[in-house]
Amino acid sequence: MRRQYGEIATPDDPPLLALEFRRSDLGPVRRVVAAAAAQAGLFGARLQSFVLAVNEITTNAVLHGGGLGRLRLWWTGQQLVCEVSDSGPGMPDGHVPAEIPPPPEATGGRGLWLTRTLCDRFSLHSNGHGTTVRLATSVERV
Repeated sequence: MRRQYGEIATPDDPPLLALEFRRSDLGPVRRVVAAAAAQAGLFGARLQSFVLAVNEITTNAVLHGGGLGRLRLWWTGQQLVCEVSDSGPGMPDGHVPAEIPPPPEATGGRGLWLTRTLCDRFSLHSNGHGTTVRLATSVERV
């Protein structure tokens, strides 16, 4: 079964950043994304929020999506977009990314909720062959 939440367009231009990562790469991935996002014009709290959101999704990809993830970063209009995909089993049937925070006693489910709150746009595609999450934040380019 395929589940889809939201839609963020695929770029026409080559990505600013494209890489594969494993669990041991999460720290370096955060630093590379932070540097690329800063170069693209994000700063302060918006930069921190974007990097935290990307970290949540990359962590999910390696922990729940088969151990290997792929990341692409690109511009679309006035937004910086990050796509993270994996080749895992996909989201469980009936799972919908939370629009409200999970209850305090929940042992999981905060990553997708947090990502939705930290970014301006969020989309998720999932099926039995993997999950792809796209998140976007507006950037005032000078």
